[in-house]
Amino acid sequence: MRKTVGNKVQNVHSRQNLAIPLHRLLAAIMQELKMRKITTIIFLFIATICFGQKTIQFADSIRKAYNIPEISYAVIDDKSILEIAALGRHSIDLPDTATLNDRFHLGSNTKAMTAFIIAKYVEKGKLNWTTKFFDVFPEWKESSSAEYANITLQDLLSHKAGIQPFQGEDDPLIPEFSGTKGEKRKQFGRFVLTLNPVRIDEQTPFVYSNAGYTLATLMLEKRTGKSWEQLVDKVFNRDLKLNVKFSWPENQKQKDTWGHNSENGTLVSIPSTVDYHLDYTEPAGDLNIKLTDYVKFIQLNLQGLKGQNNYLRSETYNFIHRGVENYSLGWFNVYENGKELSVHSGTAGTYYTIVHIDRQKNIAYIIFTNSFNNETQQGVRLLMRKLKENYSR
Repeated sequence: MRKTVGNKVQNVHSRQNLAIPLHRLLAAIMQELKMRKITTIIFLFIATICFGQKTIQFADSIRKAYNIPEISYAVIDDKSILEIAALGRHSIDLPDTATLNDRFHLGSNTKAMTAFIIAKYVEKGKLNWTTKFFDVFPEWKESSSAEYANITLQDLLSHKAGIQPFQGEDDPLIPEFSGTKGEKRKQFGRFVLTLNPVRIDEQTPFVYSNAGYTLATLMLEKRTGKSWEQLVDKVFNRDLKLNVKFSWPENQKQKDTWGHNSENGTLVSIPSTVDYHLDYTEPAGDLNIKLTDYVKFIQLNLQGLKGQNNYLRSETYNFIHRGVENYSLGWFNVYENGKELSVHSGTAGTYYTIVHIDRQKNIAYIIFTNSFNNETQQGVRLLMRKLKENYSR
């Protein structure tokens, strides 16, 4: 019987080999395996660098072809960043170049972060997913439409409560409210519940509603005694150290991204001084963040989906992403062509962000831009397709 160790062929039954201590033989085998592993790692490292450079070139060509001032993107798994880049300029009117310290408005990708905060307080026992809205606000029931009588926290976060959309098009006329942000949110919530519900049935299993996230947030604020703004600061800034901020990135006092939209077919930059608000639906879409910090948030989700506990328990992540069909809690829950994905995009009209989580392969793709129009969407769609092709092997 003959055995290969390294480049030497040895007779393992010979007396000479029996004289070799077993630990030395095992050490030789381990050294060979170790060298092969190191060689593989070096090869993969070099391949990744070359691969990444090609992706960067493709992404920048997309940015230029589709007139997108800045694109930042990342491909990650639960432990590491496989690829990351920041390309372009802060504004079409400025020479500032893109950096990984740039902030982007998340738009509706805020929903997953609000659902995340609520999930933490569900774990703490402040609420249950099945808690009814009027169990928290019984004094509002009489003035509200009777059809909302049994809506729950889960219904609101999964867009199954029949709440009017409030997406900026054909919205009901909102009355003038006064007071603090929290007081205005309450007044808006009471108003929303007086409106006729939209129909939810088998043909329309959910109706996407920004206002529904305001109502869910009101439940959280009532049970915790803290405002949404305070809870964002506690969970994301103090607990998780993610440096999350509100509204548009500040671009007047410091160099940072400007949002852009189209006016009469021309791309226009929007300074942060423009009066901007989301009509009391901020918990549905009004946070900004750096890509590098958003990566950490998505990695928490990837870890949880992989079965690991971190800031939330693994079973909580599983429910957030998979617990409800079609649209779960802050995420579109997608099963198609044998794939299992959590996806979402966000815009308030001047930035566009998108994230796809491949739950089977434990990989996520994130793209941030500082513009929004049809060209931006098309360019981002092509870049997302390219990233998935690159990492589908």
